[in-house]
Amino acid sequence: SGQLLLAMSATASHLLIKHQGSRRAASWKDPEGKEIKQRTKDQAIKILMEHKAAIVAAPDPAKKFAELAAKHSDCSSAQNGGDLGPFSSGQMQKPFEDATFALAVGAISDMVDTDSGVHIILRTA
Repeated sequence: SGQLLLAMSATASHLLIKHQGSRRAASWKDPEGKEIKQRTKDQAIKILMEHKAAIVAAPDPAKKFAELAAKHSDCSSAQNGGDLGPFSSGQMQKPFEDATFALAVGAISDMVDTDSGVHIILRTA
């Protein structure tokens, strides 16, 4: 069972788009939440999926992911191109964790919905 526990860690980057239903409707780019509080979840998903389309169409998707996360992600990890570093089971919200562990290294998730907002995730290790 020791090996199983070791397998439950991952390194990932994400791009988060917050919306009016997010548990904290503010971010580094919108400290007072003026835009976020006006943004519906459907609008957030549309924005997110436009970013995903640009990422998967890019010659170097990982590089494009980092560029877009740095500009557009509503998470403070934006300053690291969306990189969250390594984490293990139990450290992230369950839908986020489940989606990350289900990805192959180098793969990008579909939209993941958490209390924070909507995300796409790039598993890096």
